[in-house]
Amino acid sequence: MSTTADEYRKVIEQCKEIFLKKTKDYGTAWRILRLPSLTDQIYIKAQRIRSIQEKGAMLVEEDISSEFIAIVNYSIIALIQHHLPEDSPLELPPATVETLYNQYAASTLDLLLRKNHDYGEAWREMRVSSITDIILMKLLRVKQIEDNKGQTIISEGIDANYQDMLNYSVFCLIKMGFAH
Repeated sequence: MSTTADEYRKVIEQCKEIFLKKTKDYGTAWRILRLPSLTDQIYIKAQRIRSIQEKGAMLVEEDISSEFIAIVNYSIIALIQHHLPEDSPLELPPATVETLYNQYAASTLDLLLRKNHDYGEAWREMRVSSITDIILMKLLRVKQIEDNKGQTIISEGIDANYQDMLNYSVFCLIKMGFAH
């Protein structure tokens, strides 16, 4: 039987493959996006998932798995953007992008493993629809933190919320069979 870490890595490899192919097609055009724009892009994806879950049907032929993949990739983009120096070039070399992607995927896996230890893999018993709601809640939190200029009094910061959204999306993809 696979471990959560193995399943995570399989899902991330699939997400990264898509991300790198899009990087070849578009370069790093996403670098123009500010964090609030990335937050809103993730919100659009999560809201579409919730809408499809509630309606039980979709009219655009992209299933919800593609939206969870997008949330993974946009969350990594947000982590990259948040930590790149302001004077970084708009266009990044593909090798640099892949290195950064791997760095943030690995640090997020580390967070997942620590939380998984403490929570005992409770996510495996959760519904995908509940996880979707939690992603939306995290997005609302990030929007509030952004509106507060990144300041929090007691709460986790933006990075932790992006990492949680990434991990919750990976959980959904695992539950949907993408780790096999």
